[in-house]
Amino acid sequence: MYVRDLMQREVATLDASDRLDLADDIMRLGRIRHLPILSGGRLVGILSQRDLFRAAVSSVLQLARPAEREWLGAVPIAAVMTPNVFTVGPETSVRRAVAIMIDRKIGCLPVVDRGELVGLVSETDCLGYLAHVLDIAGEKELLPELHTS
Repeated sequence: MYVRDLMQREVATLDASDRLDLADDIMRLGRIRHLPILSGGRLVGILSQRDLFRAAVSSVLQLARPAEREWLGAVPIAAVMTPNVFTVGPETSVRRAVAIMIDRKIGCLPVVDRGELVGLVSETDCLGYLAHVLDIAGEKELLPELHTS
């Protein structure tokens, strides 16, 4: 099984010059935990919910939502995104992608082919695949054992 078989092909992205209020809106409305960040069409970083949470001083200062939005509207994504993103290609094995996510303690990997972002594979995608494999294994246990002569 390869990353190309699991990855999400429709990926919301933002530009590094966009502001955090836009990222916050997209992440909340789309229930998205990771946004690849582009500059000039090239992947330059990733913004996670954790990055956004750290930037939202409202969690510390208890700002009301309008004040929080004003604060986030003043901060460019480039100031809080994670640069130097680990990526994989579509031909990477799922096993290798999972190993990278576990080793690096990250929740997703942008999928890049010839320098272009073509998808995103997340821990949720991998867990969905695991559930499928476990279902198949469970079904095989219910089948009678075949004896060959």
